[in-house]
Amino acid sequence: MPTPHIRAERGQIADRVIMPGDPRRAERIAVDYLDDAELVTDVRGILGFTGTWEGRRVTAMASGMGAPSMTIYATELAREYGVTQIVRVGTAGGMSTDVHVRDVIIATGAHTDSGMTASRIPGVSFSHLADFGLARAAVETAAALPGDAAVHAGAVFTSDHFYLARPELTAALTAHGTLAVEMEAAALYAVGAAEGVRTLAVVTVSDHLVTGESMTADERETQFDAAVRIALAL
Repeated sequence: MPTPHIRAERGQIADRVIMPGDPRRAERIAVDYLDDAELVTDVRGILGFTGTWEGRRVTAMASGMGAPSMTIYATELAREYGVTQIVRVGTAGGMSTDVHVRDVIIATGAHTDSGMTASRIPGVSFSHLADFGLARAAVETAAALPGDAAVHAGAVFTSDHFYLARPELTAALTAHGTLAVEMEAAALYAVGAAEGVRTLAVVTVSDHLVTGESMTADERETQFDAAVRIALAL
């Protein structure tokens, strides 16, 4: 049953997966939110834990960074482990001045210039969309959350680049309503469409490309409570 990238046996991974990029975030979610969490996979340092949240089984598992890594893990979870729902929780860089550091974005769609999209259906500009039911439920859940975290719903941009500065591209995307940039949502949504899995990305703004605001490294690991609670409620 184990795959080249996941060592769990059949039944050890829940049908609902919460998927941060960082293995340490997956462990923190397991420790801070799940009851009776057990480590079920650790291949290549990508940690996955299965436990329960309010009586429902859920797995918190990392995806690694970037579209190729997300595609590998999401595909194996869908095909080999029967996972039916994957919600990415991670960080993003704000692009629109309507969003600020520590805000949460429910990504209803994801633009991308990744070559992975071009090769999926040659000649077609594939539309990367979240599952509508999950997105709607996430918006409703966010409205009922205590606290003062601002929550936005809209499109993000999935990029293969982390350090490449492209101010003209940022300006063009924000002029078309794009809220933030990250590295995995489009790949997750493409896998969801191909494999029949419900997918959604709920990300916390950790820094801002325009204003220069930024979280510390420690804050990037800990300041995502609202996003995790939204994801767990779905």
